[in-house]
Amino acid sequence: MTDLRDQIIDAALTDAVFDGWTEGTLTRAAERIGLTAFDARRAFPNVIDALNYHSRRGDQRMLDTLANDYNLASMKIRERIATAVMVRLRQNTAHREAIRRGVATFALPWNGADAIKNLYATVDAMWHAAGDTSTDYNFYTKRLLLAKVYTTTLYIWLDDPSPELEDTQAFLRRRIENVMQIEKLKAKAIDGFGKLEDWLPKKFRA
Repeated sequence: MTDLRDQIIDAALTDAVFDGWTEGTLTRAAERIGLTAFDARRAFPNVIDALNYHSRRGDQRMLDTLANDYNLASMKIRERIATAVMVRLRQNTAHREAIRRGVATFALPWNGADAIKNLYATVDAMWHAAGDTSTDYNFYTKRLLLAKVYTTTLYIWLDDPSPELEDTQAFLRRRIENVMQIEKLKAKAIDGFGKLEDWLPKKFRA
């Protein structure tokens, strides 16, 4: 079934550029590679199933590339995250317009839950690849912050005309730097409150 799904998705990436992600797109893609409408429906009962599969496949391909082609352990955390984001985007550079149509489909109100699940899965995969082992509230804040960074970078990437995606990389670096500054300020604030507590009478201390 996986091979069948991959074949249909790969074929549909071309048609989706013009027709968007529809059942008709999946059917035409299947027929163009010698399959049937029944095969398309068997692989993907509905369009959102196809988009969900494409997103999960992209996450796995990103993880495989990071594991095989990069030495993330030698990088700083911010470099690991930036590398993961750029690998995820670069792998779809040839199909940016199909991705744009997919983003538009996910933006429909009734697809919101699937959009959130896929976004979470992607940023969670990135953090795991980066070696994140947090289990406290930082686990969730890291993913929330990266979700914002990844989403905004995705929109820049969709319209980036630079040959090597220099504009996307520059934007990503700025966004990550902003997040790092926020984290530093938060840490200072926490330290400050800790010192302030020392000045309070014991009966007012936590």
